[in-house]
Amino acid sequence: MTHEEHHAAKTLGIGKAIAVLTSGGDAQGMNAAVRAVVRVGIFTGARVFFVHEGYQGLVDGGEHIREATWESVSMMLQLGGTVIGSARCKDFREREGRLRAAHNLVKRGITNLCVIGGDGSLTGADTFRSEWSDLLNDFQKDGKITAEEATKSSYLNIVGLVGSIDNDFCGTDMTIGTDSALHRIVEIVDAITTTAQSHQRTFVLEVMGRHCGYLALVTSLSCGADWVFIPECPPDDDWEEHLCRRLSETRTRGSRLNIIIVAEGAIDKNGKPITSEDIKNLVVKRLGYDTRVTVLGHVQRGGTPSAFDRILGSRMGVEAVMALLEGTPDTPACVVSLSGNQAVRLPLMECVQVTKDVTKAMDEKRFDEAIKLRGRSFMNNWEVYKLLAHVRPPVSKGGLHTVAVMNVGAPAAGMNAAVRSTVRIGLIQGNRVLVVHDGFEGLAKGQIEEAGWSYVGGWTGQGGSKLGTKRTLPKKNLEQISANITKFNIQGLVIIGGFEAYTGGLELMEGRKQFDELCIPFVVIPATVSNNVPGSDFSIGADTALNTICTTCDRIKQSAAGTKRRVFIIETMGGYCGYLATMAGLAAGADAAYIFEEPFTIRDLQVNVEHLVQKMKTTVKRGLVLRNEKCNENYTTDFIFNLYSEEGKGIFDSRKNVLGHMQQGGSPTPFDRNFATKMGAKAMNWMSGKIKESYRNGRIFANTPDSGCVLGMRKRALVFQPVTELKDQTDFEHRIPKEQWWLKLRPILKILAKYEIDLDTSDHAHLEHISRKRSGEAAV
Repeated sequence: MTHEEHHAAKTLGIGKAIAVLTSGGDAQGMNAAVRAVVRVGIFTGARVFFVHEGYQGLVDGGEHIREATWESVSMMLQLGGTVIGSARCKDFREREGRLRAAHNLVKRGITNLCVIGGDGSLTGADTFRSEWSDLLNDFQKDGKITAEEATKSSYLNIVGLVGSIDNDFCGTDMTIGTDSALHRIVEIVDAITTTAQSHQRTFVLEVMGRHCGYLALVTSLSCGADWVFIPECPPDDDWEEHLCRRLSETRTRGSRLNIIIVAEGAIDKNGKPITSEDIKNLVVKRLGYDTRVTVLGHVQRGGTPSAFDRILGSRMGVEAVMALLEGTPDTPACVVSLSGNQAVRLPLMECVQVTKDVTKAMDEKRFDEAIKLRGRSFMNNWEVYKLLAHVRPPVSKGGLHTVAVMNVGAPAAGMNAAVRSTVRIGLIQGNRVLVVHDGFEGLAKGQIEEAGWSYVGGWTGQGGSKLGTKRTLPKKNLEQISANITKFNIQGLVIIGGFEAYTGGLELMEGRKQFDELCIPFVVIPATVSNNVPGSDFSIGADTALNTICTTCDRIKQSAAGTKRRVFIIETMGGYCGYLATMAGLAAGADAAYIFEEPFTIRDLQVNVEHLVQKMKTTVKRGLVLRNEKCNENYTTDFIFNLYSEEGKGIFDSRKNVLGHMQQGGSPTPFDRNFATKMGAKAMNWMSGKIKESYRNGRIFANTPDSGCVLGMRKRALVFQPVTELKDQTDFEHRIPKEQWWLKLRPILKILAKYEIDLDTSDHAHLEHISRKRSGEAAV
């Protein structure tokens, strides 16, 4: 990358002006996006304007369009909703309204518009853009603008960010607000579960989603619901019988509650609505169960944005500014979105078209097509849900093959969800499933028992590790482990855990030379708060830990805002891996995050202190600094605290906070539940195939490198990678992968904290086409 290119980002916006508005229904995380657009816009030298009250403000002009400053977006990150207001706007739908809006923009020299909203808002923006030159001609004819103003504003650039809790926009894996809405729903389902169990009740929960069943579908996966009704996939005609049979089966298996999730737009095969009241009446009439309906309503839009939505909003905001400033009259209006963990740009109207196609397919009762058009991730969710909720587990004893499941390493939220789906998918396939307590130590000591369907009932929402987990590695006990593999006739091993699970896998591979018994297929599912397992961009438990850190930082920021002139130094977990510190820094709006992967010197510490001294002269009189526990053996948390205390004397005072083991606890977030459930299902399907492949003369013999894998999420797909191949990608001394994707997000953290740094623009998203993304990618 050349020096010129580096310099370019800082001067890209000079002489340009950007307006940002939020429109349509509000969604958590919109503020994070607005904050990023403002700060990155200012960083590039552009002027940035807030448009208050959505398109209405654009039409009304005047005080509604105000220039933003760096400080005006402070403390916005953790607020739900949209601070600059949103309104449904009739005026903008008429050409007259759009004329007034254009006039307001031209007079202020604004030619770049960033719209954060749903598909309606984005379509409106595109119409506005296409008639821009006509509108300008009208002004010139009427002498409302000068020829000079007309040339300066000759074209309008538009970039959209999708903010919608329904996740109903095609082309984007996740829209801003979806994850937070799931957080709200799952908190409520967890609360209802406890009361339903006390009374043996059936609960019917109605969630938002008029045309899109995403929230309902993911909620049902995250809480192990008995049934879900979504608009894209109406139930079969005899669904009433099927539903009642399903509910009574769950009860006879010993469950004390039933949960049914309904999307507000649920319909039957004839397009007739299925309401939560209909379902309640059916259950009461046919089964006589005590049944309650809860309609969640606007609760789902409320509350603080989750860590994921804050990071998503911030990343999309940065990308939007770049797309606007790099735009030419020929580039189509685009939406910035996330695919896997990659930022992508997609042509706005292509996305809107596919989104409309879904609705059309549903209206014309082409439901299979509707699900396909929703994209890969939606289809995968649907497949896993159908497997876990609609297949009757086989009654036969004995089982086809014997697979054992275990947890290794430190506890991580979501481990239990992974165990649950592994066990249940295994049983559905007709296997005998064993659970191993206390990791490799338990495997050596024979702490092994058989698990039935209800053994893992209600595990999805429980934190920690119910099987018990230890950091012990297998090497010292390979003989006892081999003996137990024979004794219990274990033919495959699913290992759910952190870095020890991976190194343990390598030791099992090594041990195959000595012990034939170890020649069985095994798969490692990464589960650790540190997110340091080679072969996967994400690990189960990291999202939960991130949200825990975020909540704590929010509270600390509030305290600091009250006392003024205070800097907090917070130590996070992660071993040598700086993932938690970096991501929490982005999500909580930290001034700096010290990590091992990016070495720092005393000069860097000096720069940070000086930076905070300058910050105390502004209206934002507080600081937040994160430090990863092992980022530097000499610059400890105490050292940094002492340094800041000494250098800040008379300007600010410092406080320190070590977060500790609370980061491993807590109820798993919707992301971790869903991710764990899908990983477990995927691992078990692979396992069945591998056992069949390695079946020779009545016994299992697996000795190839690909019979011992890590299942990881890479960019946009779930992939199985042999543990031996990952060896070269691992720094064993520091227990981290040699290359980590999230390091590319660190410059964003620094820019949003007002550091004059070079933004590497070489890694920017290029415009992709939506159709290509459908077929070629296997999203999670």
